[in-house]
Amino acid sequence: EPPQWLKKPEGGVYSVGTNLVLLCEAIGNPEPSIQWKLNGMPIDGRTFRGRISTREISLTNLQLQDSAVFQCEATNKHGSILASANVNVLNIAPLILTPDGENYATVVGYSAFLHCDIFASPAADVRWTKDDSIEPLSTFRYELSKNGTLEIRDTRKEDSGSYACWAANSVGKRAITANLDIRDATKLVVTPKSPRVLKSHSISLKCQAEYDSHLKHSFKLSWRKDGDELPVNSTEGGRIILDRDTLFISSVLLEDQGVYTCVASTALDTAEAEAQLIVLDVPDPPEDLQLSEHQNRSVRLSWKAGATHNSPVNESIIEFEENRWEPGRWQELSRVPGNGSTALLSLAPYVNYQFRVVSVNAVGRSQPSKPSLRYATPPAAPDKNPENIRVEASEPNEMVMKWEPLKPVERNGPGLEYRVSWRQRGSESDWNEELVKKHSLSVRNVPTFVPYEIKVQAVNNLGSGPEPNVTIGYSGEDVPDAAPSGVSVEVVNSTLVKVFWFGIPRDRVRGHLRGYKVSWWKTKSMLDGKRHHPEKHFLTFVGDRNYGMIPGLEPFSEFHLTVLAFNSRGDGPESSPVAFETPEGVPEQPRFLRILNFDKDSVTLSWGLPKKANGHLTGYVLQYQIINETREVGAVSEVSVANRSALSWRLAGLSPSTKYKFYIKACTAKGCGKAATEEGLTLAQGSKGSGRNSEALKPTPKFQPSEALEPGTEYTIRLVTKNWVDNNSIFEDVIETRGRAYAGIYEGISTQGWFIGLMCAIALLTLLLLTICFVRRNKGGKYSVKEKEDLHPDPEAQSIKDEIFGEYSDSDEKPLKGSLQSLNGDIKATGSADSLVDYGEGEHGMFNEDGSFIGAYSGSKEKGSVESTGSSTATFPLHA
Repeated sequence: EPPQWLKKPEGGVYSVGTNLVLLCEAIGNPEPSIQWKLNGMPIDGRTFRGRISTREISLTNLQLQDSAVFQCEATNKHGSILASANVNVLNIAPLILTPDGENYATVVGYSAFLHCDIFASPAADVRWTKDDSIEPLSTFRYELSKNGTLEIRDTRKEDSGSYACWAANSVGKRAITANLDIRDATKLVVTPKSPRVLKSHSISLKCQAEYDSHLKHSFKLSWRKDGDELPVNSTEGGRIILDRDTLFISSVLLEDQGVYTCVASTALDTAEAEAQLIVLDVPDPPEDLQLSEHQNRSVRLSWKAGATHNSPVNESIIEFEENRWEPGRWQELSRVPGNGSTALLSLAPYVNYQFRVVSVNAVGRSQPSKPSLRYATPPAAPDKNPENIRVEASEPNEMVMKWEPLKPVERNGPGLEYRVSWRQRGSESDWNEELVKKHSLSVRNVPTFVPYEIKVQAVNNLGSGPEPNVTIGYSGEDVPDAAPSGVSVEVVNSTLVKVFWFGIPRDRVRGHLRGYKVSWWKTKSMLDGKRHHPEKHFLTFVGDRNYGMIPGLEPFSEFHLTVLAFNSRGDGPESSPVAFETPEGVPEQPRFLRILNFDKDSVTLSWGLPKKANGHLTGYVLQYQIINETREVGAVSEVSVANRSALSWRLAGLSPSTKYKFYIKACTAKGCGKAATEEGLTLAQGSKGSGRNSEALKPTPKFQPSEALEPGTEYTIRLVTKNWVDNNSIFEDVIETRGRAYAGIYEGISTQGWFIGLMCAIALLTLLLLTICFVRRNKGGKYSVKEKEDLHPDPEAQSIKDEIFGEYSDSDEKPLKGSLQSLNGDIKATGSADSLVDYGEGEHGMFNEDGSFIGAYSGSKEKGSVESTGSSTATFPLHA
């Protein structure tokens, strides 16, 4: 057997002054001999300064000249083997093999490794320093390996900076620097963390990542399900969609349940976050239904529950179907709470049962199980009688008894009928009985509204049900035959009264008393004594009571009132009418408030009568205050108009160029009502007011000269008939007087020949038209009756009209078609022509039965107005 090595000598680099030991060992058969050689030559033990033996050679205090190649040769008769060991004895300064200025980076919490590979002989002493410090790093977080690498464990942000590696031996020293950057660790959160989603619904998982901005170019995100990576593209026909940081699953299936992991990686670290998706669904239907413990009225049903799909069963519903009365219709029989899987069922006689079970969890109900085998119970007598026995309203001498029929499963056997028994309450006479198959019985010729004792018992071929309970019912009702007495009225205020009465005796109600009805109607107004056509109103007061409140009455009026009792059959007779009067109330809002004229420091206002005075008017309250566009308002000033006939007022002492708001309220002895309002702006200092003048015209002239007009000024002319009814009776036009500068122009034109000829032609044409009109008029043409009356006035009637005629004024900001402006400078405080004094409740006018207006606008009684002014007004004088 040739030699084989057990241990070969190993060379290396040694420092001056160190010791060297080389080992050499071999085996073989026969045992091999060992011979040492130095640089290929056998070693002479006499001249070799070290120690040599068969298996070992050693040298102490190595010097540079001891560098050599040592060889060990093992030999026997079968062969020889040779092993060499290079021994280099060096004495050099440290040589750092790692480049200077290397940049390193890691993330917070990870370890950082700074390299410093060194070759030195003798071995170098290595230390690391940070930034400008000269102290070596020595805490427990720093670890220096034999090869010079520095490990910084559990790095922090403050570990960033510049590091230096120092290497030194007896020959010399070297140093390099390294830069370390600590990045923020990547963090992930998947929301929701533990989603529970219903089957067929959708779920969206959001992976929210935070990572260092320096690592954004290497940042990658991926998803795994139960450890297997999900493809980036949509899967299963678009049902599962990956969109960067979002995982969307539509129409969730049971197999979608699992652990979904979001994986984020950068060049320096990796982070994971997961969510446990739980899919909820209704339970699977129960299985293997079994019947046991068969009895006449009971049976035990057992089953095996299906899968719960992450939502435990909280109830089981047992349903039955019978094939005799309602085949194919499943009805609930019993419920078993919790996750129980057996139930003892109570059964009814004479039913051929079939059962099924439905499991219920928080999601919903399972599909029904497959039906069990059928189980038929034997017949028996009824266990119960009909319920809800009642007597319904019918004719006065009739009684109709009704009840709820038994359900099919309550019949207990064939031949079901109902035994009906009745008799008057308090009577000792025998019961009247009748056997019927339907669930009602009508009995005639009974007294009106008399209480009866009634019993209904179920009967079938096997016997009768239990003894029935007695129910009290009343025979048919009739309307009450008496009226309430002692009716009285207590007036609460001008619109509310309280009515009292004595109820009718119980035996006169002739039925169940439902309540009382109070009817009332207005008979006349206390203001003008005018009688009113009765228009009845009524209120119903339910129950047995003896008073009621009647709201919404008209103030200052006379009313009549009656009370009657009613039952389910109808109304009884009314009580005798009781008359009462409501006191005065506050008036309603005046119909309008208008500004007739504005000057720089005064204003003339006109208003209408209130729609309803609700009493005798005592006067008006006129208020005004300064307003502006910022909604700020000044103090309210108030003027009392004591003349109840006054319908206009002039306010003086106002500020120029100022916006005012005006309020007018009508008042009675009871108080003042709601105000009508208007706003307006006074004229600036030195501006011209919009004066108004009026003149009364005779009906015959076709023209009217107006003097004292200023040249170059625009005027609005309005013409209205005395019997003005509507705006169609008003004529209006706008004219402008000539300025003096134009006079010369017109005079020059008037001397031209062509102008004179044109004027003559127009005059001839006008004369021809007037002639035609005159002829047609004499023939009774298309002139209105009114115009004929104006052309041929009745002198007596004319004088009456002259006395009551009041003029019309319109004070709107924009001219109303048909509005009038006075051409007379006389000043009179008058009522507005639009107030209609009118409307049936004033002193000077009223309405026909068909609602048409009779009379004229009047101002004759208003000459005594509280204040007359020298400014222009919007009224005609009362007498021309």
